[in-house]
Amino acid sequence: MRILKWKYWKNKYVVTILVFTLYSLFFDDIDIFTIVSQNRKLQNLRTESLETEKNLTQVQSTLKRLKYSSELETYARENKLFKKENEDIFVISYE
Repeated sequence: MRILKWKYWKNKYVVTILVFTLYSLFFDDIDIFTIVSQNRKLQNLRTESLETEKNLTQVQSTLKRLKYSSELETYARENKLFKKENEDIFVISYE
């Protein structure tokens, strides 16, 4: 019950194909490990790209809102905690 019988090893084409396959899978510059690694990096970059696009649309909508002076003051007071003189701000955060 040998896996590969001896008569197959005598054939130069089988040996050549086997050597070429082993070389291309493990020893070449673009081996199987490099391909898997590059695919993981590509997937990570795609998810980062989607998150960046989402943040970009959010920032663009904020910039459109801030063109008006009334919205600018509201944004500064709510998000950046700006205050007028003689005014106290209490920040309540929930954990």
